[in-house]
Amino acid sequence: MAFGSHALTATCLLAFAASMIMFAGAAAFAQAFPSQPVRIVGANPAGGAADVNARRLAERLSRKWGQSVVVQNQPGAGGSVAANTVANATPNGHTILFAFHPMLAVNPILYRDLPFDADKDFASVIFISKTPHVLLVNPSLPAASVADFIALAKAKPGTFHFGSGGAGSSTHLAGELLRARANADLRHVPYRGGAPAAAALMGNEIQFLFDATLTAVAHIRGGRLKGLAIANSVRADAIPDVPTFAESGLPGFESTIGHGLMVPAKTPLAAIRALNQAVNEVLQDSDYRKNMTSIGAQVIGGTAADFRDFLAGERRKWAPIIKQYGIKAG
Repeated sequence: MAFGSHALTATCLLAFAASMIMFAGAAAFAQAFPSQPVRIVGANPAGGAADVNARRLAERLSRKWGQSVVVQNQPGAGGSVAANTVANATPNGHTILFAFHPMLAVNPILYRDLPFDADKDFASVIFISKTPHVLLVNPSLPAASVADFIALAKAKPGTFHFGSGGAGSSTHLAGELLRARANADLRHVPYRGGAPAAAALMGNEIQFLFDATLTAVAHIRGGRLKGLAIANSVRADAIPDVPTFAESGLPGFESTIGHGLMVPAKTPLAAIRALNQAVNEVLQDSDYRKNMTSIGAQVIGGTAADFRDFLAGERRKWAPIIKQYGIKAG
């Protein structure tokens, strides 16, 4: 028994020593990271709301690290151009994908031949933020609530058309989700981007539109469009008078755009941890959070696994809607 007790004690000491060495190594890596300029590859065009989000993060990381952090815009193919660039980059943590979640959660359902494997080619770093969708209508529409809106739509089947930024886009899926939940005959009209769709709604060419809070807030504040409900579990600070769908009689109706960071799959765990820690610290900055919430974004943060779990949940959520309505990417 004595011998066994000594052996167990020795084993515990060795395990403790090994864990301390690993901890010290990770801490040393975090202090040395980054060792060269960092590139954040974004799938959104320059100047858009998501691009501003990425650049705001890059500026704070650059200041924190004392190292250059540049944002490189590579829009196109629903995010595939940017994703493919990062999937094939050197896996050392210095090339990062600023991802909007449909490119990894939804596009694998919509597209047969993606140039990357969304599940195998990337490692999650952090869940940055969510920008929920808002149900927008023209101020001239005689509907003060979601219930009013659904009643109007059901009274005139097939006459209520909703716009989107394109077939298979997140705004398209949100409209189809409302179609399913309201059991109403709603028709989709795809446009080449969110701006033309919003212009069509202002011109009464369509009856409603789902738009992310990042752009919906400006339309609502300017009186150009009216927000009936936000597809989130809580109201947005930027538009506090717009109720949630749950408050409006459709519990569990949520649709959002999630933004997060991904790196190539073989990136060392120490690099991922260093990135996660640095970004979490930025997300806790009061000025950063104030800037984000002012445009309707909900800051998230947390572990690397949180964003991966969110992506998996979104795929499970949207796959049945895509199948039910035979949605194809435009």
